[in-house]
Amino acid sequence: LMRPLQGCRGRGVVVGTVTLCLAAGWALQTPGGVSLVVPQPNINATVAQNILLSVEYSCRGIATIEWKHVSSWGTTSIVEWKSGNYVNISTVYKDRVTTFENGSIQLLNVGMRDAGYYFVTVTEEYGTNAYGTIIVNVYEIIYEDLHFVAVLFAFLAAVSAILICCMWLCNKSLHLFQKKTHKLTASTTEEIELETIEC
Repeated sequence: LMRPLQGCRGRGVVVGTVTLCLAAGWALQTPGGVSLVVPQPNINATVAQNILLSVEYSCRGIATIEWKHVSSWGTTSIVEWKSGNYVNISTVYKDRVTTFENGSIQLLNVGMRDAGYYFVTVTEEYGTNAYGTIIVNVYEIIYEDLHFVAVLFAFLAAVSAILICCMWLCNKSLHLFQKKTHKLTASTTEEIELETIEC
């Protein structure tokens, strides 16, 4: 049997330890990925409202943020920017998008076509990616319901006014009838008294 020399074994342990320390140090110095949090994955909005597509990312290097919109009308690139550098907004979304340092965007004056899926990709300069999705539902303001309520209110007000007028007329008629009855009763009583006196 061959035995390793004691000196070689000691050197091997030292070399192994040094190699392990260097590898650990290199791993700690290498930027370690990117993380992305989507606090509100579902957003409900009405037409002409402004909405905030909120995200929060963190990474050690420079990140590139890209937002895309996917709906039944197709896929549209909204905006792409590097942290602290250029911002490239699609012509479709010009004057409708505001970007924020944390990766969030605000959409102004949303319409029905803005409903759908919004995908955000955060890419670190070393190639690590993080993905997030937000679902946006856009609803029309239903003026028909408000119109129905207004018409119903006007109808009920008109019926109430007519009923009040009818009650007033009935009350007046009753007073007139009572006056006439009172006059007839008084004149009949006078006639009876006169007849009694004449007799």
